Amino acid sequence: MTPSMSSYYQAELDAGRFQIQRCKGCSQAIFYPREICPHCGSDQLAWEAPSGRGTVYSTTVIRRKAEAGGDYNVALVDLAEGVRMMGRVEGTAPADVKIGLAVRAEVIQQGGKGLVVFKAALGA
Repeated sequence: MTPSMSSYYQAELDAGRFQIQRCKGCSQAIFYPREICPHCGSDQLAWEAPSGRGTVYSTTVIRRKAEAGGDYNVALVDLAEGVRMMGRVEGTAPADVKIGLAVRAEVIQQGGKGLVVFKAALGA
């Protein structure tokens, strides 16, 4: 990925917008940002805002001492658009994040930078 792709993706997050790419050649969604479609090799990629809806595919609890911030989770999430990304589920106890949990992406600010996290989807 060229610095411009990385810079664009992060700048969008910093502005509170989560973007993924979609290939104009094969219509496949793509994440992490790339220069060339990993499905068909096309360089005709466009940015779009995903729905944010997803499902936890896999999760693990990272154990830390309370004074270091306490336990947290790392999850692989399948977005409705068909891409998988890594993140953390916030607002739910780490041990309660389960495979199959419906989640929704949200952009937060952390250390002055935008970051995608997930929250359990209500009513899903």
